[in-house]
Amino acid sequence: MLNSVRIQKRQSEIRQSLAALVGKDNLSEDETRSLSTLDSEYQGNEAKYRASLIVEDTERREAKGELETRSDRDFASLVDRFELRQVALHLDEGAKIDGATAEVIEELRSQGGYRGVPIPYAALEIRSGETVASGTPSPVSTAPIIDRIFAGSVASKMGAQFISIAQGTNDYPITSSAVAGGWAASETGSVAGPTVYSTANRSLVPDYTFGIQMKVTRKALKQSGDALEQAVRRDMNGCLAEGMDKAVFLGTGADGQPSGLLVGSYGITSTAVSAAASWAAFRGAVKRFMLANAANSPADVNLLLRPEIWDAMDDDLITNTAVSEWDRLIKNIPGVVMSSNALAAPAGSPLASKALLTTTVGGVAPIFVGTWGAIDLIRDVYSDAASGGLRLTALATMDVTASRSQQLQILTGIQ
Repeated sequence: MLNSVRIQKRQSEIRQSLAALVGKDNLSEDETRSLSTLDSEYQGNEAKYRASLIVEDTERREAKGELETRSDRDFASLVDRFELRQVALHLDEGAKIDGATAEVIEELRSQGGYRGVPIPYAALEIRSGETVASGTPSPVSTAPIIDRIFAGSVASKMGAQFISIAQGTNDYPITSSAVAGGWAASETGSVAGPTVYSTANRSLVPDYTFGIQMKVTRKALKQSGDALEQAVRRDMNGCLAEGMDKAVFLGTGADGQPSGLLVGSYGITSTAVSAAASWAAFRGAVKRFMLANAANSPADVNLLLRPEIWDAMDDDLITNTAVSEWDRLIKNIPGVVMSSNALAAPAGSPLASKALLTTTVGGVAPIFVGTWGAIDLIRDVYSDAASGGLRLTALATMDVTASRSQQLQILTGIQ
């Protein structure tokens, strides 16, 4: 119990005793002495109470940061010990889930409804030294499973902010007007204006669900070691990254897909280059960022382009030098990201591609990617029953939207 609370409780008891004594017409000697003692104690406790409040307030201020983040750190510590192997064995054999894995699942279920077993996104991180059941016979040494190759996630490299949403829709008001000032033309003249200040809403809605289906054979389930756990984690993580990247940049807005940045109507400036890839083409876009006060230098800009553009620019040497157009580009824009998944393949005659440029202004990300709840892992109990296999379906709900249009630019027709 806090010292201030203890003192306050004692003061209440003293007041009750004093009220009983004051109500009497004739006091005995003992009651008089008791009245004087209680009064002195009450006065002393008042000073102690004020001192306790000062000390406790200082302690609260010092511990404020820790108290605000302790629950998040505790949950993150549990997620670090989350075992996908336990989930797979639970779905396959009905094995009991225990330890940190059970605590994480219980916490996720308390915040949302899931048909299957919820898995936090952070649990898909690639780890080393997974905790597995010990004492399992393993007469044959099994090498680690070789994973499929997925395109690395580029959304975060382009400055996207990932937002975890418990439920509902998130709206982000973005300034859409340009307020301007002006000087008074004379001593009694009025200044310029007024200029309308307006905003436009960017919304993240839970309308789009991405699904992954995996078949795990009975042999794979029975193998010892953490190779299965690691392979499933990396495979699911890579597949989510690939699907998310494609949706963020190339989502059609139809057939259950969100509207990607290169397809949706976000008011992003699109400039046709219609020429061979060169530093000059990208320099023009960087200049437009700087004129709009969205960037202070080329180093503030992130650039996404196809590997074919790199190939063409690196082969294009400036006359009488060993310096290529690619060398000039990366000298000015160090944040170049290449992807064959987030951008469509070159098309047309001559072959041409697109590029996307982004920048972060005042801590505001150019792209918002929302994910709802956790990954819902569901078991199909019928399809592979004859072979003893396990079919898993992982469902992830996500959406994407652009921030201020001034923080993004699209270049088309880069040959």
